[in-house]
Amino acid sequence: MKAVHFGAGNIGRGFIGLLLDQSGYEVTFVDVNDEVITAINQDKSYQVHFADDISESSTVQHISGINSMKDPKAVTNAIIEADIVTTAVGPNILPIIAKAIAEGLAERIDIQRKPLAIIACENMIGGSTLLKEYVYQEIDEVDREGFDDLFSFPDAAVDRIVPNQTNENLLDVTVEPYFEWVVEKAFIQGELPEIKGITYVDELGPYIERKLFTVNTGHAATAYLGSYHGYKTIFEALQDKTILDMLNGALEESGQALIKAYGFDVKAHEAYIQKIIGRFQNPHISDEVNRVARGPLRKLGPKDRFVRPASMYLEFTSAAPKYLSKAMAAALLFHNPADEEAVQLQKMIQEKGVKAAFTEVSGLEQDYPITQAVILEYEKMN
Repeated sequence: MKAVHFGAGNIGRGFIGLLLDQSGYEVTFVDVNDEVITAINQDKSYQVHFADDISESSTVQHISGINSMKDPKAVTNAIIEADIVTTAVGPNILPIIAKAIAEGLAERIDIQRKPLAIIACENMIGGSTLLKEYVYQEIDEVDREGFDDLFSFPDAAVDRIVPNQTNENLLDVTVEPYFEWVVEKAFIQGELPEIKGITYVDELGPYIERKLFTVNTGHAATAYLGSYHGYKTIFEALQDKTILDMLNGALEESGQALIKAYGFDVKAHEAYIQKIIGRFQNPHISDEVNRVARGPLRKLGPKDRFVRPASMYLEFTSAAPKYLSKAMAAALLFHNPADEEAVQLQKMIQEKGVKAAFTEVSGLEQDYPITQAVILEYEKMN
């Protein structure tokens, strides 16, 4: 079996590539990083190390690489022969890779009539759906009906902490032992791909939001609060009881919203929250605050990890959340000259004022209860 995976970064190699290899696929990594692609083709294998007390590792083999800038035809040929296509490139790169995927599918449909699933494994809601939209923009309208009969873009929720790192061997990567990969099966054409570690579900929405509004919300809240208090890593930040208490508070608020919205079992969700916090406290993963906090404009967006659960909480309780508001205020105070979005956010605050900047980024009105709560916390912290 053959898999084409877009994105040969740490997440691509340490998460999706690992599971594809363990499931018996020959994995072709597609990327523009020539150093990494060259190393993949030379070494033919790499090690995935698990960050825990045991420090076990797993070897990934049966791999090859294609530089999509240098050899787009090879990407097309790989898609023609693929049994599955996956991505882990980041939401902003999806429109860039869409053309290559579209060209591969357009040639494939003329050569074979075998169904193919294209799964975007991104930290976002509806990643595969969005990728499909980008791909279809590259396809003539008359051809789209044939595409729908063969090619499916099932949405997925993925979860594995892969910290920023430097390894002696360029391709080796360290990941946490825990992972979750949930895929919506309803829209898959043909048989479900047999991939170790995938959980197929009928309705993905609740699982995506549970993950985003617990893992991503908690990770980002810790990063912004940690930055505000001067900590360099997530692990260090959570040694501070004040930050740990605020994290618990924020996830209790997002948890109340999730339980009300989707009927999750209260005790089971409380246990899930504590499992997630325990992952953040893993001493073997020293994730940098600045890395986790990067991209505050996106993270403060209307449907992302803060505003969306805060709005759900307000809807169900008729009150603005306290701890989620503190985390959003800390995000507004995040300074990092190396992060383009952080620089842009601070420029917006200087030019327009913090309330106008927040409403523009979040999509909330200036007199909305959440806006008022966030600005109140901002003024206390600034």
